[in-house]
Amino acid sequence: MSVETSDTLAVALFSELLTAEQLARNRMSKALPKGMEISHFSVLNHLAHINEERSPAQLAQAFHLTRGAMTNTLNKLEWAGYVHIRPDWDDARRKMVSISPSGRSARDAAIASVSPVIAAIVAEIGSERVRAMLPVMRELRQKLGSREEP
Repeated sequence: MSVETSDTLAVALFSELLTAEQLARNRMSKALPKGMEISHFSVLNHLAHINEERSPAQLAQAFHLTRGAMTNTLNKLEWAGYVHIRPDWDDARRKMVSISPSGRSARDAAIASVSPVIAAIVAEIGSERVRAMLPVMRELRQKLGSREEP
């Protein structure tokens, strides 16, 4: 493959990814329960999935965010009663975050409101085509997350 073709392919890929990401965020934002942002849902979903406490720094790293950005999101989630934040008993400088029962309920409500939107898109594309696409998307995500520069 020539350099020009390779560059054109890379630009086309990232153009599609970025546009699809923006459109998906817009659809999800509209479908989420009132007051819930995508960042809130993402953290609640992560905590519900791992079912273990995490430090704000660990969460920031998992989402490729700054600690300040994660702290802002966690403060909003704590204020809403969706997470519990406690001191780390081994290191008082650190905190530990866990999902609360109301956070689980909020996450479940968010999934219930978003699932029909996503299911409709999958149905339109076709489940076999989506299933075939997932390994490529997963590999792309892993490659992008493994390093900052090419």
